[in-house]
Amino acid sequence: MAEPTDRTPPEVDRVAASRAAVEARRARAALKNSIAVGTVTALSVLDDGLEHPDGVAGRMRVTDFLLSVPAIGRTKLSRILDDLGISPSKRIGGLGHNQRVRLRNFVIDREARNRGRRKSRLVVLAGPTAVGKGTVATYIRENYRDVLLSVSATTRAPRPGEVEGVNYYFVDDTEFDRLIADHELLEHATVHNAYRYGTPRAPIDKALSAGHSVLLEIDIQGAMQVREAMPEATLVFLLPPSWDELVRRLVGRGTEDSEERERRLSTAKHELAAQNEFDYRVVNHTVAEAAREVVDLMQTRGPSVAPKA
Repeated sequence: MAEPTDRTPPEVDRVAASRAAVEARRARAALKNSIAVGTVTALSVLDDGLEHPDGVAGRMRVTDFLLSVPAIGRTKLSRILDDLGISPSKRIGGLGHNQRVRLRNFVIDREARNRGRRKSRLVVLAGPTAVGKGTVATYIRENYRDVLLSVSATTRAPRPGEVEGVNYYFVDDTEFDRLIADHELLEHATVHNAYRYGTPRAPIDKALSAGHSVLLEIDIQGAMQVREAMPEATLVFLLPPSWDELVRRLVGRGTEDSEERERRLSTAKHELAAQNEFDYRVVNHTVAEAAREVVDLMQTRGPSVAPKA
């Protein structure tokens, strides 16, 4: 009688398999990010996955693939999968013939509509805490004079260097309540469970009527409210190059104590999950590059002054 065979792989094999799995996840994550920021098209990734079922794209779940496409969030995902007749557990390489045809036609149609999308005069820039929204918005204000940067009202105190009426309108809670009651705010929200922020509507309406482009640099809650109030707005989500870089930027600016930093980092994790609800995503590798990408989505006459190096 033959002795039973030990089917447990050697330790070296288990370590190698674990490393390979980690590398595969990283490769899929990088590919999803490339779709999100537009360095590759969703259609090219889909075709690669259909042709090579065991490759990086082929092993990607259809749910992850669709969520990497701009403006497809989890609220839309279930409906899309139902319409396509695809199970959430399916991988691109494991799709049947009819599923492949339906998914490919869906992606072709979506990319055609995105290419034909008109540029907007109203762009909303949002993203997680410390990603650099204010810095990018300030760069646009200084270098693209045809763009009006909306000034928000807030109940928090000014930070060093911030100027009333330029960075924010600093108001107390009583005045903020009045702005809400008189319907003078396009959107408003409480951020980090601490302070309230809101966007005065009158200056935006006046600028748009005069033919100017307007940039709103606001929080994610506010962006969703703007989408409901003004569907013509284009929503842009500003991303950090990595989570570690986001942490470095928050700690490096030194404007919050350790308790406040932890609270903001916890909030940032939830905020990052909202990126799929936006029309476009821009990675803030450098301020000038991110600003240019945002302005490219707007109807402008181009930079009024030479952009800074």
